[in-house]
Amino acid sequence: MSVNFGSRRLVVSAHYGLRDWLSQRLTAAVMALFVVLVLARLVLNQGTIGYTLWAGIFAPQWMKALTFVVFLSLFYHAWVGMRNIFMDYVKPCAIRLALHTFAILWLAACMGWAVQVLWRL
Repeated sequence: MSVNFGSRRLVVSAHYGLRDWLSQRLTAAVMALFVVLVLARLVLNQGTIGYTLWAGIFAPQWMKALTFVVFLSLFYHAWVGMRNIFMDYVKPCAIRLALHTFAILWLAACMGWAVQVLWRL
């Protein structure tokens, strides 16, 4: 039995559509540009690729800051995707809340670890 709501539709979601789509594309673009930049620095380098080259690439302060922005983009990109999957496919509220909490804690821990690795170079 369907219910006619007139000209109004009943939408059961969090209404993140365009914002999520745009944030996924922007964060993906940031990550893609970063990969192109790092690959260009590797290709334009003379000599062997080793630890000293990698440490040299990430040693300048601007590169550390850019890498930090890429890490933020990566973890936000992952969060948006995971949240949307949980909202679409996990129907019990308690399980969805537990998965959201676990995802946030896991991504925060990964971000902390990434920052620790980055600033140790």
